[in-house]
Amino acid sequence: MDTAAFKTKVTDAFNGAAATYDRLGVEFFTPMGRRLVERTSPRPGERVLDIGCGRGATLLPAAGLIGPTGRALGIDIAPAMIDEARHEAARQGIDNVELQVMDGEHPDLPAGSFDLVLGSYSIIFLPQARAALARYAGLLADGGRIGFTSPVFTRDTFPFLPPMFTELIPLSLLRHLPESWHPEQLHRQLHSWLERPADLTAAMEQAGFTDVEIVDEPVSMSAVSGEAWVDWSHTQGMRLLWQHLPEDEAATLRSRLIGALDALRDGDGPVLIEVPVRYVTATAAR
Repeated sequence: MDTAAFKTKVTDAFNGAAATYDRLGVEFFTPMGRRLVERTSPRPGERVLDIGCGRGATLLPAAGLIGPTGRALGIDIAPAMIDEARHEAARQGIDNVELQVMDGEHPDLPAGSFDLVLGSYSIIFLPQARAALARYAGLLADGGRIGFTSPVFTRDTFPFLPPMFTELIPLSLLRHLPESWHPEQLHRQLHSWLERPADLTAAMEQAGFTDVEIVDEPVSMSAVSGEAWVDWSHTQGMRLLWQHLPEDEAATLRSRLIGALDALRDGDGPVLIEVPVRYVTATAAR
């Protein structure tokens, strides 16, 4: 699949998911976004850019820390996500944010105009993420910082899903996906440089960053039930899989996932899954 077609698919998927994204009784992107903000420590008065801001899980906590003298810009390729983030900012009474529909791979923004660039589970979706990182370095002022999150990628697991799901999702389902979206192909094309910390550090330095820090921490994903998780999975990256499955196979997978997830519950308690997340921070090298 070429880059334009891939971006169109991602845009359509997240436009369709925007109204229920990170809702439906599941917590994951919000706590991960808050933790990224904690690790990057936005300061009062700083200028922050959030790449692929979604509904604002990272953007809005950052805006709260930079205060009224700071400026936070959130960009996303999906117009519906920008609308949702705008509504959420208004609901929270946050007025130091600006939101624009923009391709995060090629942000049309002035050089040196930000102190901090953020991207939570977004930069990794870019077909040419390593080239984009160099552009972000150019957007940062002297001493500017970057922070983003990534799955802890391995060659034998599905991207963007907790490791336990590798056993729950039959590999036979991959025949319904474009070959370029198979886990090993996605890994080879997009994510191989993210797997080993040494390779990731080298990529960051090549892009114009220094003081690279890579920390893997679990995020506790919680869902009120297995059914809630499966419904929520239609609102994030896994939506790309559901869209390609024939109705009968989608129903079988749905039942299988709900049963396995509910088996993790303690009585009527929530489903709790520890999801490994990689936090990457660095400073512009100048």
